[in-house]
Amino acid sequence: MDIFQHYIDGCFEEASQTFDSIDPATAQPWARMPRAGAQDVDRAVRAADRALRDPAWAGLNATQRGRLLFRLADLIERDVALLAQLETRDTGKIIRETSFQLRYVAEYYRYYGGLADKIEGRCVPVDKPDMEAFIHNEPIGVVAAIVPWNSQLFLSAVKLAPALAAGCTIVLKASEEAPAPLLAFARLVHEAGFPPGVLSILTGFGDDCGRCLTSHPLVSRIAFTGGPATARHVVRNSAENLASLSLELGGKSPMLVFGDADLDSTVNAIMAGIFAASGQSCVAGSRLLVHKDIAGELLSRLAGRAGLIRIGAPDDLTTEMGPLATKRQLEHVDALVKRSVEQGAALVTGGKPATQAGAGYYYEPTILLCENAQTACLEEEFFGPVLSVLLFEDEADAIQKANDSKFGLAAGVFTQNLARAHRVVKALRSGVVWVNTYRVISPMMPFGGYGLSGLGREGGREAIGDYLRTKSVWIRTSDEPISDPFVMR
Repeated sequence: MDIFQHYIDGCFEEASQTFDSIDPATAQPWARMPRAGAQDVDRAVRAADRALRDPAWAGLNATQRGRLLFRLADLIERDVALLAQLETRDTGKIIRETSFQLRYVAEYYRYYGGLADKIEGRCVPVDKPDMEAFIHNEPIGVVAAIVPWNSQLFLSAVKLAPALAAGCTIVLKASEEAPAPLLAFARLVHEAGFPPGVLSILTGFGDDCGRCLTSHPLVSRIAFTGGPATARHVVRNSAENLASLSLELGGKSPMLVFGDADLDSTVNAIMAGIFAASGQSCVAGSRLLVHKDIAGELLSRLAGRAGLIRIGAPDDLTTEMGPLATKRQLEHVDALVKRSVEQGAALVTGGKPATQAGAGYYYEPTILLCENAQTACLEEEFFGPVLSVLLFEDEADAIQKANDSKFGLAAGVFTQNLARAHRVVKALRSGVVWVNTYRVISPMMPFGGYGLSGLGREGGREAIGDYLRTKSVWIRTSDEPISDPFVMR
């Protein structure tokens, strides 16, 4: 089997403990991964803390930091084929999608590389005589970044790129499920020339790695992507170091289709929103809200398209949907579909593991038509290729049903009525709203959610500010002695 290493303080090293990573397309082990313990985490964090003051990093000006990020982007583009193959092998995401996404990941490093020397302070016209006052921005410190197994290279880029541009140092924990692409990415970090300790990459499990990292006293900021249950542990851990937090936690995103929608375009957007990446996306459009007058036609089109999706080996260029990433995920999706059917949901298509695709963790593209919003499939996140459909009467009913969720990450609105689009966008409690499109991203746009979908935003100019600490500077400009402190004027 392939053997991977940790990258700590500028060195690649074997771990004292390892675990096997499973290929979801075959359900067989394919690689041996290092398992970080508390001592490994402590060494990585202390190295990051030292690097904050080391002239090799601290002595670089912002333009020089930006050049390192541009160099890293070039290396990612050079090695897209290798990184995509590793992500496909370890996660089951189809090779067409990993290759496409990784080329765009490089743009995040370029965007923040360009912003590195645009971080500015400002003078403040204070109301005190003989005083000059200005605000200076400094790196917040050591960042603990934690990402899940889906789209690890993208989800790490939205954390690493602004943090490095700001001058922070980082310890990145890859998911214990499918960490191969990030452990391979460490070689590009090394080749790009980042000084030792600036970015360490390791993987491990919750108690002996994640908990130690998020509670470490030298960590100043935690950037986490994952589920709400784990996020609650992260928040509790942060009480130990009072680190600032950003939490991106997934969702149960609604797609609202009104009677005047362009159905050809809408069908394509829905298919991309729920069946791309086998539904394993935090913004998966898993709740479809359809106006009752067009529901029959739209469902017929969707069922027909879903039945034609090519399910197969993720490294085959003709495959359109690969396996789920883990056996546990397959079992979760199947159990949730069965529970929803027991609660009254009608199975339109799919609804079972796709055994014809092989021994891996495949599941059929599935559509469920629900009578009411209290069905499990409309309330719980699947993280799988399952579309739950609910009908609505009018605009007010659509908005009420869309907002009837503890999540609020993303939403899609499909209508040719511009006035309606603006009204609905304003009314939706979602951090991202797409109109007549879906699942579009850019490094220039912030991303994040409401409610149990998390705290804070990633992407855009705003993200750099979360990795900076504000320093207020006062300079007295008078040559006169300071007045008697006990005489008030």
